[in-house]
Amino acid sequence: MAKKVVAIVGRPNVGKSTLFNVLAGEKISIVKDIPGVTRDRIYADCAWRGTTFQVIDTGGIEPESDDIIIKQMRRQAELAMDIADVIVFITDIKTGVTVSDDEVAQMLRKTKKPVILVCNKCDKVGAPPDELYEFYSLGLGDPLPISAGKKLGIGELLDEIYNKFDNVETEIEDDETIRVAVIGKPNAGKSSLINKILGEERVIVSDIAGTTRDAIDTYFENKFGKYIFVDTAGIRRKNKVYDKLEKYSVLKAKSAIEKANVCLIMIDATEGVTEQDEKIAGIAHEAGKGVIIVINKWDLVEKETNTMQKYKKNVYDKLAYLDYAPILFISAVTGQRVDKLFELINEVDKQNSQRISTGMLNDVLSDAIAITQPPSDKGKRLKIYYMTQVSIRPPTFVIFVNSKELMHFSYVRYIENHLRKQFSFKGTPIHMIIRERKNDKD
Repeated sequence: MAKKVVAIVGRPNVGKSTLFNVLAGEKISIVKDIPGVTRDRIYADCAWRGTTFQVIDTGGIEPESDDIIIKQMRRQAELAMDIADVIVFITDIKTGVTVSDDEVAQMLRKTKKPVILVCNKCDKVGAPPDELYEFYSLGLGDPLPISAGKKLGIGELLDEIYNKFDNVETEIEDDETIRVAVIGKPNAGKSSLINKILGEERVIVSDIAGTTRDAIDTYFENKFGKYIFVDTAGIRRKNKVYDKLEKYSVLKAKSAIEKANVCLIMIDATEGVTEQDEKIAGIAHEAGKGVIIVINKWDLVEKETNTMQKYKKNVYDKLAYLDYAPILFISAVTGQRVDKLFELINEVDKQNSQRISTGMLNDVLSDAIAITQPPSDKGKRLKIYYMTQVSIRPPTFVIFVNSKELMHFSYVRYIENHLRKQFSFKGTPIHMIIRERKNDKD
C-alpha cells in the first residue's frame, strides 16, 4: 500500500522548513529568515503511532507575485497539494492573518482535502494567545498553536495528522483493473506510447525533455482487459534537476510507481541502457512491482543478424537485477508490437500476485536441498526447516532456518532461482525473509 502524503504549505517565512525538519527528525531543509529560501520541495518519511507517511516541504505561496521564482514556488506548492492526502497550512501568529493567508486558504478549500490549520511561533507554554482567534476567519476549522522552533505542540499536530488519515478516501478500483506506470528518462517515448494505445493525442508529446510534468491517469479498456495507464514525468539525472518543478516530477513518478501494479520501463533504443535507466529501473524493482522492459524506437535501429538477441543480452548485462523481466521491442510512433503489450501486462500482473501453497513450496524446497546441500561453516551446517509465502505484490516468502549467519546470499539466490524454474514468476521480483528458529535438538 502506498504511503500517505502530507504537504506543508503556506506563504514564505512562516516556518515551514523548521516544522519539516522537526517532523523528519533531522535538518534536511535549509532554515533561514529570508522569504523564499526553500525553492525546491524536499520530502522525507515520518512515523507516528505505527504509521509511516511521507511529508513534503514546499516553497512558500505568494498568490499575486509576478516574480518568476515565486510563481514557480507557487506551482510547486499546488502540485504538492495535488498529490497530498493531508495538507498542513502553516501561518504566523506574530504577523496575524495576511491577504496572502486568506488567498491560500481559498485555494485549500477548493482542494476538498483534509486541511490542518497551524499557527506557528506560539512560543509560550500555557493558554493559547488571544491572537489565535483571528485565524478562525480563514474558514479552515480550529487553528492549532505550535512552536516549530521550540518543538511545542508537535505531538498534538502529529495526532491531528494521524486522525485526518481516517478521512482520506482510498481509491477503489475494479479488481480486474491493472494500474500501469509508464516510467523512464525524459524523451524516451512514454507519452507517445500512451497516445498510440488511446488512438488520440491525450498527452502532450514534444521533443523537449520533461514536457510531462504530472503523472497523468488514463483509463483504457479493450478485449484484453481494463487498465489505468499513468504517464509519468521523465526522471533526470540528479545533477540535471535544475528546473524548480523537476524534483516534484521525480516524487510524482515515484508515487505513481508505488501505486502501480506493473511498470513499463521505457528505454530509447537509439541510446541503449544508460546509467539513469538503471536507477529508474531500480526504483520499480525495489518497490516490488511487476516490470516489463520496453525498448522503444526500435524502428530507428539498423538491423543485422541477431540484432535483437544481442541487444537483449546487452540490456540484461546492464540491468542484471532485472533478469526476470521480459523485454519487448516496439515503436510507439509506428505501433510496431504495441498490441503485444497487453497480454504481457496481464501475465506479469498475474505472476506478481501469484500464491503458492506451503505444501508445494516445501516440495520444491526439498528438491533444491537434495540437489545442492546447504552450506556449512566450522562444522556447523545450515538447516532449513520449512518455507511459507506471507504476501503477494511482490511474492514474499519466509524461510525458517537454524542460523541466519549460515544462510549465505548465494544460497538464498539459489532457492529463488529454483522457485522461478518451477513457478516462473515472470516479470516480478521475489522477496525472501530469513528467520531463525532454534530447534530443541540443535
